[in-house]
Amino acid sequence: MILAAASVAGALLFLWPFVLAGAPAPVASVSLALGSVAVLAAVETAARRLDARRFALLAAIAGIDTALRLVLVTGIGGFSPVFFLILASGYVFGPSFGFLCGTTSLLASAVGTGGIGPWLPYEMFGCGWMGLAAGAAGLRRRGAPGIADVAVLIVVSLVTGYVYGALLDVWDWTVFYRGTPGFGFLPGAPTPVLLGRFARFYLATSVTWDSFRAVGDAAAVAVLGAPVLAGLARLRSRLTFAVIPGSPAASGGPAAAAAAAPPDGRPVAAARGRLPGSPAGPPGS
Repeated sequence: MILAAASVAGALLFLWPFVLAGAPAPVASVSLALGSVAVLAAVETAARRLDARRFALLAAIAGIDTALRLVLVTGIGGFSPVFFLILASGYVFGPSFGFLCGTTSLLASAVGTGGIGPWLPYEMFGCGWMGLAAGAAGLRRRGAPGIADVAVLIVVSLVTGYVYGALLDVWDWTVFYRGTPGFGFLPGAPTPVLLGRFARFYLATSVTWDSFRAVGDAAAVAVLGAPVLAGLARLRSRLTFAVIPGSPAASGGPAAAAAAAPPDGRPVAAARGRLPGSPAGPPGS
């Protein structure tokens, strides 16, 4: 529910120019983006879905994406390597983690590259929705990732590559193309008129640029998707634990588990949980 609420708040940010006259104030949009991420992270932490291990993974992915963006700030056309890990992580770890991965990666890389500005909330929500879409596509995954999973993620990367570009164009169109004949933003114009002008603006200025992103993301998934998805799935299985009802740890807590330990002092593992769909490993791995 919190993820849905954050997405609705972000959607209002992008729909604002089509309903009201102009973009919201930068302070309001930045506060909305940072507040949504903070609330979602707090709820996920309280529910123990974002524990210390997954938080460390989230920080590691944000750090890697920051380094990649420092090396290739502007990207190649519209393509940037920062999107690949966000898509792959969302596909394996789910929509909430994918959303947080996208938003925090863009926030951290913006701080690292000095790219902080009124456009940042749009980038955060757009990239967060890329991870969310990949996570939603991966909910039906069963077993170890295979060719079918790579194919699904290729389709997601193609679609989200164009959607991300269109979302970011809302801010550019509202701020820099106000009143431009033919396709510029007209404050106060009816919503259908504004939608038509924005569609013409996107086709005229951005579709080629965004094609580099969509095709580049798809190519990265095709080349690196199989090993990276397998590694992330294996990591997820090792970060996930469950206690089987009736085990010593479940019935009596740590004291009971210690009492049930064998004489040589080796600990008794109540269970090493694996979520459905995670790859199985040898006992005790």
